[in-house]
Order: sequence, then structure tokens, then C-alpha cells
Amino acid sequence: MIIKELILKVVYYNFIQKIMKKIGLGILISIVILSLSGVAGAGKLIPANEKAEGRARITPPGLEKVVFVHYKKGFVKPETECGNSICEPGENINKCPQDCGGDVEDPDTSSCYAFLGRGVEWKDFPVNYVIDPDNSDGLTEEFVTNAMFLGAEEWDSHTDADLFGTYSIDYSLSWDSDAPDGENELVFGDYPQDGVIAVAIVWGYYTGPPQLRKIVEFDVLFDTDYVWGDASTNSEVMDLQNIATHEIGHGAGLADLYDTVCAEETMYGYSGNGDIEKRDLNAGDIVGIQKLYGGF
Repeated sequence: MIIKELILKVVYYNFIQKIMKKIGLGILISIVILSLSGVAGAGKLIPANEKAEGRARITPPGLEKVVFVHYKKGFVKPETECGNSICEPGENINKCPQDCGGDVEDPDTSSCYAFLGRGVEWKDFPVNYVIDPDNSDGLTEEFVTNAMFLGAEEWDSHTDADLFGTYSIDYSLSWDSDAPDGENELVFGDYPQDGVIAVAIVWGYYTGPPQLRKIVEFDVLFDTDYVWGDASTNSEVMDLQNIATHEIGHGAGLADLYDTVCAEETMYGYSGNGDIEKRDLNAGDIVGIQKLYGGF
């Protein structure tokens, strides 16, 4: 009997030990899972389509922006400041690559075009975009979307890449000047500087091996200080299609031009009321877009 009782006690003890080990392991695993969940939550990137108020978007490491300011003719900043993240008149990819994007490259005097940087282009096609047609000039949704669509199609028509895709309409957009949100947006809004017609921000990876560089988003603001419309019928207005074609050119990977010999190019950095010449790409614009995405 004594031996039998001892055997039963040993068996019972071993059984309890196994149970305790399993319970302890389960608790440990739960603690680890909860801890890891807490760490992941602390640095979680908010999805591009999640715009809940009070939740700041986080810019991924290495992602940078280049800001292009489109000036009205006659408005020139008295001085430029290389290193302020704005590609200003008088600056270009060679004079100030940190503001105008990419590496210093030998200037090409045979054609009027400039890039954001070597290898800085779209790698995934097509590039879809979102339009907020809300404006203070009484322009219809159809007019606004058609003007911007034609601007994108003008670039598409000169390359064999399926570059720009479809657009959608969203009346609740906000201009992404501080952090990207995963959408290519074109909106109207007030820009707090005189003489600025529009501003384009191009988000991308501008450094590292050229094959790893790319554009990931562009956002355009059309300044409401101007009266927008169709300058082919009213020369007093700022032509929406004209300016949209220029700004979308930034979104495709092209930089501003400020040399007066390039004044006929779509990517020339100045415009005025009544101008419509930027609606159609010029020789340098065509060479530039085809160098990026191929020709026919």
C-alpha cells in the first residue's frame, strides 16, 4: 500500500508540473504577444485611405518632397535660398539639386527639359489621381475635371507608357503639404504668397541607387487668388488646362525651366492670364517625357 501510494503521488506531482508549465508558457506567450502588439501600435503607419481627425500621418523613412512654385510673370523672388526645399526661379537641378531634386548632372543645351533627378520617375503604372472640383469661380465639375484630364492626357499622348490612368472626384480633399496620404490630389486653395499661381509637391525617394529612386505621390494646389477659367474664350482669366498641364508635368518627373530660351515649353516656370501655350507640349517637353517613359 505504501509503495502504491508513493507511485500515485509521483504520478500526480508530474501531472501537476506539466499543467503548471503549460499554464506558465501560455501566460508568457500572451505577455509576449501583448507586448509586441503594443510596440507595433506605437509606430503604426496610418493607411493612405484613413484620414481620421486627430491622427497624424507618418512619413516613411527616406521619403522626401520637392516643392515647385509656379510664378506669375513679373513676380520674381529677389533672392533664392538654396536648401529651403523649394525649387525657386534661378535654381535648377544643377545649381541647387537639394531643392530641385536629384544629383547634379551636366546641362543639356540641345533641348529644354529637366528632371527631378536621375532615376526619379514612376515605376508603377498607371498613375491615378483625385480631383476636388470645388472652386470660387463658379466653374462646373465637368469643366474642372475635363481641363485636368486633358492636361494629364497631353503627357500620355507623347509616350508609349500607360502613364496616367483614371481620375476620381472627391469634394473633401486637403492639400498634402506636410505628409503624403497615398493619393495624387489636385485642389483649389489659398496660397499665402503673392504672385504664386500654383504649387506642386512631388513626394519620392531622391537618393540612393538610381534604380531604387522613384516618385510615390504628387499634390497640386491652384491658388484661388486668381480667376480661373478658359483663356481661349476669355483672355482675362488664368487658364486651368494650361496650368494643370504644367503642374502634372511635375507629377510625371519633370522640373521647372527658367531660361528664357525655353519660354515656349510647357515646363517653363512662369505664366500669365490669357496664356494657353502650355496646353500643348513643346519639343523639349516631348524629349523629356520620352526620356523618362519611352517614345513611339
